[in-house]
Amino acid sequence: MKKLVVLAIAIAAMSCQQNKIAFVDSVKIMDEYQEKMDVEAKFQKKAESMSRKRDSISQAFQMELQQFQGKAQSLSQQNAQEQYSELQQRGQRIGQQLQQEEQQLQQTSQEQMDSLVKKVKKEIRAYGKENGYTYILGGGEGGSVIYGDDTKDVTDAILKILNDKYEK
Repeated sequence: MKKLVVLAIAIAAMSCQQNKIAFVDSVKIMDEYQEKMDVEAKFQKKAESMSRKRDSISQAFQMELQQFQGKAQSLSQQNAQEQYSELQQRGQRIGQQLQQEEQQLQQTSQEQMDSLVKKVKKEIRAYGKENGYTYILGGGEGGSVIYGDDTKDVTDAILKILNDKYEK
């Protein structure tokens, strides 16, 4: 009988323990995380540079095409067709090369963003363990927290940790 009473007390004590739950605004973290902003700025500069390069090459190619069209009238029809075909092929190769460069830039950008997301999640998990949380839920636009008490919002604390670590 004593064992039954002790077991009932233990079960009651365990059921009184509550899970420690918090949430983060995922959108705010990603919008205000300095490393993410720096990565975006770096890739924006590269994209703008690539756009200027594409425009410059395109403009030079258009000028060459116009020069050819003026010269084509003095060439035989067969010679003009051969040169025009060569110009078209070169234009296609240039276009394909530029497209590959743009795709590579997009892929690299996506890989770095994915890496940042992993870093943020890792930091949130570490914060949760260090501070005794059972759960830290994701809020924001696509998150699962529709409402949360502001005292349970750990977004700013995690954001400070991420930015402080990045500055070092």
